[in-house]
Amino acid sequence: MALKWYTVVVDSIDPQAQARWWAEVLDWVSVYDTPEEAVIVPREALEGPERAASLEEWMRRGQGLVFVSVPERRSGKNRLHLDLAPHTSQDRDAEIQRLLDLGATRADVGQGEEVSWTVLTDPEGNEFCVLSSRDQ
Repeated sequence: MALKWYTVVVDSIDPQAQARWWAEVLDWVSVYDTPEEAVIVPREALEGPERAASLEEWMRRGQGLVFVSVPERRSGKNRLHLDLAPHTSQDRDAEIQRLLDLGATRADVGQGEEVSWTVLTDPEGNEFCVLSSRDQ
């Protein structure tokens, strides 16, 4: 049996705004949008045939992000967060500045100054990290 990690679901006050923001951050595309739910996926997930011909092809397709409407704001520290990493050919500091310009905010979750990652929050306060540049 094969199970695939298909999506990460994020509770949101404004799913459409969150989906637009994350799509801009990741250069992904929206594939579903209703008042209660918005879904974004990597552009590559839309390349090729609509249906994967084999289990192996299906397993290789990237995961999506689903933003669902909830009435309450996030409270407390995230139990799950995303780690983003720039490629070694990219300017990590410029990528962080781009995220800040898009509306991210720096966050202190007790990480200290000696760490190799930067903690930010999205417009609804969900933490995520920008890791050091890497090529694998």
